[in-house]
Amino acid sequence: MITRTVSLPINKTKGFALLEVLIAIVVIAFGLLGLAGLQGTSMKANHSAYFRSIATQQAYDMTDRMRANKTGVSAGNYDNISGIGSNPGCISTGCTAAQITQYDKFRWNTDNASLLPSGQGIVCKDSTPDGGTPASPGCDGSGDIFVIKIWWDDEKKPGNPLKLFVTSFQP
Repeated sequence: MITRTVSLPINKTKGFALLEVLIAIVVIAFGLLGLAGLQGTSMKANHSAYFRSIATQQAYDMTDRMRANKTGVSAGNYDNISGIGSNPGCISTGCTAAQITQYDKFRWNTDNASLLPSGQGIVCKDSTPDGGTPASPGCDGSGDIFVIKIWWDDEKKPGNPLKLFVTSFQP
């Protein structure tokens, strides 16, 4: 009896399908990581837009307060409003124009601080409205156009520059 060993051809493609699946998983994983990064960036931009809309609303709030107190505006009470100040406590009993200005300053900057992270605002007369910081708002006090500047910390990280919203108007 003669026995013969027959060698079968070696299948060189064995495991190739598994390699294709692994490559596909890696490609999909990178794609999903890219989508997660895009989602994070989108959420950050949306949050920033939310703060900007609050700053816009706060600026309009102050312009409405000033239009309601024309006597206080004419007397120069709104020429340089900054800081929170104190509540004069006269809203229920009747206020003078100066006390209404004091209340407006108190209520407005209290709202800025509570609605915006590190939020603060200033109202002043300024011929060059863009720029400044809360410590040095850059108001020159000239002209008859009022400027409302609102600052907040958009990223809530120490050392980051504060965002600035500026609007100007003439009551």
